[in-house]
Amino acid sequence: MKGFFKKYALIDLERKRWSSENLEDSMLKQTLGGKGLGVSLLLRRNPAGVDPFSPENQLVIALGPATDTLIWGNCRYGIYTRSPLTGFFGESYSGGRAAIPMSRTGFDAFVISGASDRPVWLEISDEKVIFHDAADLWGLDTYRAQDEIRKRLSGTDAGVIVIGPAGENLVRFAVVENDYWRSAGRCGMGAVLGSKKVKAIAFRGSQTRPVADPEGIRSYAREFLKSCRDHGVAQAYRNYGTPMMVALLNNAGGFPTRYWASGHYEKWRQISAEFMVERCRVRPRACRNCFMACGKLLEVLHGRHKGLVIEGPEYETIYSFGGLCMIDSIEEIAYLNDICDRLGLDTITAGNLVAFTIEASRRGKIGESIDYGDVDKIASLLEKIAYRKGIGDLLAEGIKIVASEWGLESLAVHVKGLEPAGYDPRALKGMGLAYAVSDRGACHLRSTFYKAELSGMIKPDQIEGKAELFIDFEDRCTLFDCMILCRFFRDLYPWEELARITELTTGESLTKKDLQNIASFVTDQCRWFNIREGLTAEDDTLPERLLKEKLEGGKSITREELERLKADYYRLRGWNPEGIPGRAMIS
Repeated sequence: MKGFFKKYALIDLERKRWSSENLEDSMLKQTLGGKGLGVSLLLRRNPAGVDPFSPENQLVIALGPATDTLIWGNCRYGIYTRSPLTGFFGESYSGGRAAIPMSRTGFDAFVISGASDRPVWLEISDEKVIFHDAADLWGLDTYRAQDEIRKRLSGTDAGVIVIGPAGENLVRFAVVENDYWRSAGRCGMGAVLGSKKVKAIAFRGSQTRPVADPEGIRSYAREFLKSCRDHGVAQAYRNYGTPMMVALLNNAGGFPTRYWASGHYEKWRQISAEFMVERCRVRPRACRNCFMACGKLLEVLHGRHKGLVIEGPEYETIYSFGGLCMIDSIEEIAYLNDICDRLGLDTITAGNLVAFTIEASRRGKIGESIDYGDVDKIASLLEKIAYRKGIGDLLAEGIKIVASEWGLESLAVHVKGLEPAGYDPRALKGMGLAYAVSDRGACHLRSTFYKAELSGMIKPDQIEGKAELFIDFEDRCTLFDCMILCRFFRDLYPWEELARITELTTGESLTKKDLQNIASFVTDQCRWFNIREGLTAEDDTLPERLLKEKLEGGKSITREELERLKADYYRLRGWNPEGIPGRAMIS
């Protein structure tokens, strides 16, 4: 099978040793790399019930068969481990430029095991792994850490990933950053690296991925660029990026506002994509080898943050700070985004926790005084979380522990300990199913089913037949995460295009059914991982509050509707009524 180097680097932090381990063709054919490879390695190597901060919890960084090829949308990497935030399967992805040097080391994956007794940064090349002392880097923010590593590797085209103070202090939703503003943002990957005392990892090399048809890929890439560069989807992302979702979700009544009390923000225009372009200097910014250019390099032109430059804010950051925390200035949201990026905090969880803290303050549950729209107090709270100071020490533990400590479980909005993205399931019922059954908690990206409901492919309030379409979306997204292709190419890479890409890269001629079987296998293995860590069907649900409280205009999702969607999903997946797959766990 082509498309893979057929080996991974096993890095032992305790002994400061590494080895090159072979990958079997059978595993690669079953998984197609990326997510499938990551969960397979975790099932094989992680002890059941391991503490996420234990040295025995392995962290896997994986690539796919399209990485560092001419296939568009290939410049992403995935990180997989047992999440310290949820206790279940953790996965996170990042774009930018780091995946290319990762691939050129000649490895399909990197397994980080054990824990160092002192801060280190790793230099991984196609020749060796070097364990560098990082005592002088420990404590640096993510921007400064990246600058310092690049200075030490000057003259190389290295890819660098780092953690910030939040990861060092084991904040359970700390991220891994690369290219300053790109984040493997969810599930606490930065905290796991922090527990292992790894400040940064640099990748460099000169290996070429052994694809099946190099000339065919070149031809395909040329044809694809010609036909899709000016596609409406590409133009929308190039012009406005993900902030264009602000208007769409407000119009649909599903833009989470005032900590999930409303689906509409009256001041939404002031934090919209159009307003951002009008108020700030905004330039398209692309990942390496991408024509989509969905990133927006923003420079603040007015006010107290004049001169601030950041790639962002993305839609999810605008929803979490703009909607949930009711901040009506795009410049102030960019400021909070910058703080999170420097400290290494997930903006979705951070914004949710801040808004939850505001509600706790308003209800007299805590001594902290903080209210909606108070940017400076919110900024101060983010600092406290990253450095575990005062109330921040508790908030660093995540929503489940915080809600229990404050006696506000009925108010808290999360699934399996992970907060939802900016798509209210009471307005988009398919997103209710997405949040409930996602293997990493309340996640929009495992299916991106909001696309189907907002575009009119299926009615948002429809229940009958929804699970079937949902699985088609979820399976295709799973394939994207195995090959590790950018989500924003989902409208440009239907099943037949994925089959063509698979054949060009791996040499395997696969039908849509074959690809669906691979996706189903990977989904089942992630399910088994979670069952092994204590997951039951009762965990596949939505917060009680979202099942009882209605939005404006009566929009709602009832427990009965969710249970019907879930039952249909289990049946179509081949799982029993308790959510246990019919397929055996492979370990």
